[in-house]
Amino acid sequence: QVQLVESGGGAVQAGGSLRLSCAASGLTFSSYSMGWFRQAPGKEREFVGGISWIGVRRYNADSVKGRFTISRDNLKNTLYLQMNSLKPEDTAVYYCAARRGTDIATMTTGYDYWGQGTQVTVSS
Repeated sequence: QVQLVESGGGAVQAGGSLRLSCAASGLTFSSYSMGWFRQAPGKEREFVGGISWIGVRRYNADSVKGRFTISRDNLKNTLYLQMNSLKPEDTAVYYCAARRGTDIATMTTGYDYWGQGTQVTVSS
């Protein structure tokens, strides 16, 4: 059974940083491309960024503009999202997702497995 478990969310002031983690089990992690999405209240789930199985990265430039960094540790079966210079508009539930295949998808329909999400709240 595939499980993706996010952690590291919380409340932070604007300008602060958080590091999210996503622990994966039940799949051959190194063979999956991974993505981070977020969903704010009343909004659709939005692509934040993704990383392919070989480490190629892609970001939603409009929303993260160099503030966020995605990484993965295939030995630990863990995906990370380092978030710096956080803004109130970054407030959302953050989800990690796994996709069979070598490329990065930006649509939610491109992913096979999802975590339950972790809340990030940024106050001004």
